[in-house]
Amino acid sequence: MIILKVNGAEQKLDVDPETPLLWVLRDVLGLTGTKYGCGQALCGACVVHLDGETVRACVTPVKRAAGGSVTTIEGLSPAGDHPLQRAWVELGVPQCGFCQAGQIMSAAALLRKNPRPSNDDIDKSLAGNICRCGTYTRIRAAVRKAAGLPTE
Repeated sequence: MIILKVNGAEQKLDVDPETPLLWVLRDVLGLTGTKYGCGQALCGACVVHLDGETVRACVTPVKRAAGGSVTTIEGLSPAGDHPLQRAWVELGVPQCGFCQAGQIMSAAALLRKNPRPSNDDIDKSLAGNICRCGTYTRIRAAVRKAAGLPTE
């Protein structure tokens, strides 16, 4: 039995401890906002927060989260009104939308550590998140907007 908090709620999970956290979130808990992209921690579609730090859920065994706290895109703001989520909508960031949850979760971790990031800070922090549609300029603008900075 693995016990962890997911989006603030304690979960008791009877799963193989080696199961990737991604599949526990999606298949066991029904939290499908976290996406499977590559399965190799290369694309960032599966980024969630584990004890406040970003992790790639596709390669993180659930046993690593035992006793910890996981936040998914669904738990970032249950009402969908986190400043990043609002900025994403206001600036029309998503094209296909597949990578956006991972992008937002990475950006949220950045803003928690650095509330007024430079463009370089944003680019470095989100460099591991691939957007196959190429909306990087809009992503950076949305992070800046959420931080209260000019979107340029």
